[in-house]
Amino acid sequence: MSALTVGHDPEQSWDDLVRFWEEMERPEGSKVEIIEGIITVSPAPASRHNVIASRIQRRLYSVIPEDWEIFQTQAIAVPSRLGMFIPDLLVAPVQECAESETYLPAALAELVVEVTSRKNARHDRVSKPAAYASAGIPFSLLVDRWAPDGPTATLYGEPHGDVYRPLAVAKFGEPLVLPAPFGVTIDTSEFPTE
Repeated sequence: MSALTVGHDPEQSWDDLVRFWEEMERPEGSKVEIIEGIITVSPAPASRHNVIASRIQRRLYSVIPEDWEIFQTQAIAVPSRLGMFIPDLLVAPVQECAESETYLPAALAELVVEVTSRKNARHDRVSKPAAYASAGIPFSLLVDRWAPDGPTATLYGEPHGDVYRPLAVAKFGEPLVLPAPFGVTIDTSEFPTE
């Protein structure tokens, strides 16, 4: 199943859009985001999707500082891009996270991880990285099981405007090195391929 979009009045302010997002009823297990000013409801990801996120999370826990945490359902806001995103994984300092009840400013994130779903891959490949870069998030990891040339993991960094520079690319089966402050190698051979 692909994402469902819910239109909104283009004249709505960011605050009105966020209020609508906060107050709307969510189908159980779904992910509700604001992508380019449009409320988007995605179904729960497949188990292979979750296995990939879990394996990355396990590696990250061994290297992040004690005052950082890894979140799986934390929303981050990028008002300049009319975006409220819920990355598959988000690494951010814990003390900063306690300040907001429903979402964080995206600039607090150190790393976001997106694992593509077949029908919603465009958002993970285009819309979200542009928003993450514009927010100044230092690193974005895209695990693209549905890439045209085969499954790959790409680490992006050095954000400038709404563009990241690709820092490393690994086809599934190859190691992917995340530099400092992480300093860890992700073994993509552990990722399910189908």
